[in-house]
Amino acid sequence: MNKKVKAYKNALDLIGKTPLVKLNKIVKHIPGNFYAKVEALNPGHSNKDRIALHIIESAERKGLIKPGATIIETTSGNTGFSIAMVSAIKGYNCILAVSSKSSTDKIDMLKAMGAKVYVCPAHVSADDSRSYYQVAKRLHEEIKGSFYINQYFNKLNIEAHYMTTGPEIWNQTGGAITHLIASSGTGGTISGIGKFLKEKNPNIKIIGVDAYGSVLKKYHETKEFDEDEIYPYRIEGLGKNLIPTTTNFDVIDLFEKVTDEESAHSSREIALKEGLFVGYTSGAAIQAVKQLAKEKLFNKESNVVMIFCDHGSRYMSKIYSDKWMYDQGFYNSEKTELEKPIEYIK
Repeated sequence: MNKKVKAYKNALDLIGKTPLVKLNKIVKHIPGNFYAKVEALNPGHSNKDRIALHIIESAERKGLIKPGATIIETTSGNTGFSIAMVSAIKGYNCILAVSSKSSTDKIDMLKAMGAKVYVCPAHVSADDSRSYYQVAKRLHEEIKGSFYINQYFNKLNIEAHYMTTGPEIWNQTGGAITHLIASSGTGGTISGIGKFLKEKNPNIKIIGVDAYGSVLKKYHETKEFDEDEIYPYRIEGLGKNLIPTTTNFDVIDLFEKVTDEESAHSSREIALKEGLFVGYTSGAAIQAVKQLAKEKLFNKESNVVMIFCDHGSRYMSKIYSDKWMYDQGFYNSEKTELEKPIEYIK
């Protein structure tokens, strides 16, 4: 007797349809209902799985990628992992130019997935020949038949979230969402989700999280690119030193800036209080909620959805490393009092 095996064709079938999880302890003193869209439960452990699959399959349909082709991209790590995963399954070569700000965990993961990795200095201007933007462009020009994802300027980045993440959130909240809070790097996630939600209900507040050292918040407020806003910071995948065309500033109501230190502690607090082991930008999202709550942005009727972009395993050498936290001057015994010291039995 033949029994039908219930199995996915491959890991790509697992992308999307991530759960919405109610947060409890970490927001217990803030009015409203707070939910995390846990994108770490994608097979590549981040929301970037969505854009990697969408952009590559769109290119395949247009005949832009041939069998055995090389796919090239700039990445802080998450998009790279997703592209490497899709490339491995589909049989493409993968070359990634990454920022030196990326954790060693992320870089090792990219290598483990079969990607050729170029680590480029983080604190140079976008038009510097050593920047990961310029390195990726040069490699694309040099390698015949290669395909450059170009997530910062590829409108399919927005479309992926407009077609998937936005509808998922709308349906999961029964249309009751009042606020969306999402970190903004390329801006594709917040722009795609924001566009979909605003079309459903223009009263929904779309709030971007930005980093100190990034130009996005000021550009949103003034439409001016201010180089004086740019200085080194540590959060990966948040903020930018250029203006991505994949950020639709018109659908974003406001930006809230957060610090490296407070975001790092908030990430660790999520793990300790909610049991969700998530990445640096998830802590940034929670930190933004804390700050906005002080400005009385929420009330008991608020239904706030935060995008928790990726998994904490990618930051073991950074925010989840006590040594790294000490080295940055971030360690605060008061904020880590719930953590238990490790004891060694001899």
